[in-house]
This record gives sequence, C-alpha cells and structure tokens, in this order.
Amino acid sequence: MLSTIADYQRISKDMSKSLSLTAKKPDVNRETTYYLANIGKVTSIDDFLKDYRLYSYAMKAYGLSDMVYAKAFIRKVLTEGVSDSKSFANKLSDPRYREFATTFNFAALGANATKTAAAQTGTATNYVQQVMEQDVGDQNEGVRLALYFTRKASSIKTSYQILADKALTQVVQTALGLPPSISSADIDKQASMLTKMIKLTDFQDPAKVAKFAQRFAAMWDANQAGSDSNGNLNNPALILIGQSTPSGMDSDMLTKLQNLRFGK
Repeated sequence: MLSTIADYQRISKDMSKSLSLTAKKPDVNRETTYYLANIGKVTSIDDFLKDYRLYSYAMKAYGLSDMVYAKAFIRKVLTEGVSDSKSFANKLSDPRYREFATTFNFAALGANATKTAAAQTGTATNYVQQVMEQDVGDQNEGVRLALYFTRKASSIKTSYQILADKALTQVVQTALGLPPSISSADIDKQASMLTKMIKLTDFQDPAKVAKFAQRFAAMWDANQAGSDSNGNLNNPALILIGQSTPSGMDSDMLTKLQNLRFGK
C-alpha cells in the first residue's frame, strides 16, 4: 500500500491527467454534458432551483452537496448576492456560500448570471475536481485532504479562513502537530497562534503549498501508523520525519514541528 505522500505526489504531479481521467468517467461525462448544454438557458433563481440535475451539479461543484435539500437557504444566499457586506452569504462564516453566490450572481447579473465562464466551464471544472477528490478519499482520506488544501491554499488570506473550513483546519493542525482538541480554544487565540506559526503569504507560492501538503501527508501517515496496534517501522512517512518507533512522535520532534514557522 502506497503512503499518503506517495499517492499525493503521484496525483498532483500530473493533475491534468488525473482530472481528464475523472472527466471521462461515464457518469461524470453524462452529467457534465447535460450541465453545459442547459445551464445557459437558466434565467432566474426559480429556474435554477427547479432543475435538480443542474442545481445539484452546481452544489456539488462547490462542495455543498450536503445542503442540496436546503433550497430556501440557498435561495436567500442567491437572492441577496455578495455586493452588500451585510448580505446573507457575506455574514456566513463558511466561504463556500460566498463563492457560490459570486459564481451564480443573480443579484447583480439577473438573467445573465448563468452565462459567465465561471458559471459554465468554471463550475464544470470544479465538479470534476470534487469527484476526483471524492474518489481518492474513498481510498485514502489523507490524500483527499492534501489535494483539497492544494486547491484552496491560494485563496487563504487570514487564519480565520482556515478555521472556518473544517478540512483546512484538519490539514493545518495535522501538519503543525497540533491536537484536534485545540479547536475548543477561543477562536481569536487559535487564529493568533496560526498566524505566528504559518506565513500565510507562502500559500501564494505553489512550491511552498506543495511542501506544506507533503508535510501534512507525512504527518497524517505518522499519526495513522502511531494508532496502528501492529505498528509499521517501514512506513515511509515515519522515515521522512525521522520517527523511529510506531508508538507516536517523540516529544522533541513534536516540539520542533509546533515551533517551526512554515517556509523558514
């Protein structure tokens, strides 16, 4: 079985090929063809919500599949748009709703909201990416998280954006060797701590993003091996970070990881 870091590197090395293979899957190709052929015909929020295939496709493309049932909620997100800082989408802590309302900007563009590149090919690209990550996650959740982080990293401008996203929080906490229980601390203190430990501008550099994702992958494998009752001294992730026993990281290594500012 390949390690998380090996799987992540294999997929991310040729992302175009990985996405192409996913796009060619019969079910993905069928739904994407329908979406691209029909989304431009939608001229209102009502039309959008009534066509379940279009609506659910778009929701999945922005990671909102679990909210497909909440049409009244999504209607409010789309109706108020994003121009007003006090709009519903802008007041929600989850950035996915702002992204969705920005892409399908009925509030500002009206009947032309679905004719933009973002609403059409941009959404289709996001959908394929989501499916690819989901398929990968069925085999290894760590790889899915690493790929998700890589995709979202350049949009991170503040620590609060990380904390508002459960997946990003898990990636960053794991990469920094922080226990999940730290999430119970005051949100401002968490944000301040992350700002001190991570140079957020580094997330604009693809090479540094890849390095951070690899670090997460190695730590993920180390944590998985540490919880394995049988142990695995040959786990490549453990070798990478200098671990010598399967019972968990030694305190010195953990301290170094917690105090290391990413990118230094």
